[in-house]
Amino acid sequence: MNFHDHIDRSFDGQLSPEEWEALQQAVIDDPELCREYVEKRWIHALLEAESDSLPALLEEKQWVRPAPSTKPLAWIAAAAGIVLFGASLVLFFHGRPAPVVATLIEAENCRWAGSDLPTVEGAGLSAGTLALTEGMATIRFASGATVTLEAPGVLEVESAMKCRLVEGSVVADVPESAHGFTIDTAHMEVIDLGTRFGVTTTPLGNSNVFVFEGEVKVKQGDSPEAKHVFAGDSLVGDVGSQADTAHGDQEVRRSESVPSPGDDWTPISTAIGRGSDAYVRRGDSHGPTGGHPLLMVKHTELAANNERRAFLTFDLAAVPTGAPRDAKLTLKMESSGLGFSSLVPDSRFAVYGLVDENAANWNEKDLLWSNGGPLVEDTISQATARRLASFEIRKGAPNGLVEVASDELTAFLQNRPDGLAHLMIVRETGEADKQGLVHAFASKEHPTAPAPTLWIQNAPLK
Repeated sequence: MNFHDHIDRSFDGQLSPEEWEALQQAVIDDPELCREYVEKRWIHALLEAESDSLPALLEEKQWVRPAPSTKPLAWIAAAAGIVLFGASLVLFFHGRPAPVVATLIEAENCRWAGSDLPTVEGAGLSAGTLALTEGMATIRFASGATVTLEAPGVLEVESAMKCRLVEGSVVADVPESAHGFTIDTAHMEVIDLGTRFGVTTTPLGNSNVFVFEGEVKVKQGDSPEAKHVFAGDSLVGDVGSQADTAHGDQEVRRSESVPSPGDDWTPISTAIGRGSDAYVRRGDSHGPTGGHPLLMVKHTELAANNERRAFLTFDLAAVPTGAPRDAKLTLKMESSGLGFSSLVPDSRFAVYGLVDENAANWNEKDLLWSNGGPLVEDTISQATARRLASFEIRKGAPNGLVEVASDELTAFLQNRPDGLAHLMIVRETGEADKQGLVHAFASKEHPTAPAPTLWIQNAPLK
């Protein structure tokens, strides 16, 4: 849109209401355009005030200030025009936000909710909040620092040298001109020392820092001592204590159940009866995960110990008598706080049904990669598990519900003699960077999100 032409046309009332509104917003967002508007408006006001005397002045080919005694009305008109112009500027910029400290340079295919800053690509940003529900957005600060916000995420822009990550993940690329650029979270202050780094924080309270290049300084909580983190290293916050601090003494109620597909569908979650859920990580660095609020899944050939798989057990005893004639699995995506969506392509996942009786007899209290046996082999044997279905999570997708259904899944559930359905979730898509995203789903221990759920539609009894 040619706003330079709009400025000229605005003085003669040639703009439509939509064009005038667009011009106002553009002038507010762009300092250079604002300066041009002010200069042209000033000149226009003076020319308008001197319109009667201009022909005579042009004939004389000189600019002579008229004597107060002979042309007082012209200068009164000029003064009035200037006063009017000043008043119009006050009205025009009434409610204008604080000075612009950053620019939203990329926001393609983004969805926003709850932002109090402009979310149009190219918009200037003052202090305020950006809340991204889908996609990835890149903000360039006036200091030169560039920050990419990944959905779902909430970022508070504070100044040209500082922002606060309320929730989600960001990757920051900071040149020497922005040395000292700072990203805060609820429990960390990350200060750049000339680098490229990432920060994540989740509603559960954990904050993590990953350094790709250079060095950062991290201050945690009330500790006066700062930790230095160098390229290739990371700093993981204390998830347990931060989660307690976030929730305080107030009990958190589980959110409402996933809407039923119909009256004849029966939901069975991993929290019912003999149900269970857990994930394993190669290296077993954190022990069994049966009580963790998240089920983490990742596939990578660049960092072997970051490989993760999730396991679900459903107790089918709650299903009414009769063979299932249809079924679907629902999983609630959550932020893991580990890795970055911008470093992972659209990812394909597979759902396997465990058919090996010994392999299916896992226990969430002691399941580890080291004792997972055939469950953790690189190539999954047909004797161990049967591939039932697949689903895809797009790059930058919001944390919504994942629904999985297939004829193979239904057939698998129809033949469970022990009344238990054991499933395994594997990500099949690899990564091009060691700090690629760890995908996560809510487990039965998650404080607010629904647990993994099987929906069963039974054939009517004869």
